[in-house]
Amino acid sequence: MRRACLALAIVLGVAGCGSSGSTSTITSTSTAASGGAAPAACRTVAVPSPKGPPHLPPPRVKLDPTRTYTVTVVTNCGSFAFTLDVKRSPKTSASIYYLVKRGFFDGLTFHRVAAGFVIQGGDPLGNGSGGPGYTVVEAPPPGTRYVRGVVAMAKTQTDPSGASGSQFFVVTGANVGLPAQYAVAGQVVRGIAVAEKIGSLPTNPPGDGAPTPPVVMSKVTVATR
Repeated sequence: MRRACLALAIVLGVAGCGSSGSTSTITSTSTAASGGAAPAACRTVAVPSPKGPPHLPPPRVKLDPTRTYTVTVVTNCGSFAFTLDVKRSPKTSASIYYLVKRGFFDGLTFHRVAAGFVIQGGDPLGNGSGGPGYTVVEAPPPGTRYVRGVVAMAKTQTDPSGASGSQFFVVTGANVGLPAQYAVAGQVVRGIAVAEKIGSLPTNPPGDGAPTPPVVMSKVTVATR
């Protein structure tokens, strides 16, 4: 199985982040240590067993660009919410909506924390190599910037620009200097401090790896207005 992972170019190595059955990579120009004790708000919970490789059919749903779709992610470290960027990323937004409605993300982890860079989750295998069984391709516009609070999709280095499955990342750095190759899902509108809290957890290996304690998405929902 091909690995897809958001890879830090700085000597931090390659970590999981893939699309459908792969691991994706993003290249960071920033560096930060992940040390420090786990924030008090992060409860220690059992790590769920991997769900196995799903084989879902591609989504057929189309979202209304005049409406607002807000995804709320509840974790043992707190909750955050992001709005889907339906106007600029209709296919990517529809895929996230489809997966959330199926309960796909419930019980999955943030398997990767890269300090001062991103937190990444959404892999049913929990190791950065899994996806939903399909791939969506929606190249972001040139000049797309991955700044604090942007939610985008992970892909492999060999995948085309904008390819994605179920693995997503939340940018926790001010501007992590990524090339415009990662499909943008949306923008955090509530709880960015929670994402940053997750991003400050110690990791194995240090600086870019699995967080301690494990961060589990207990429930992911979407509201429409």
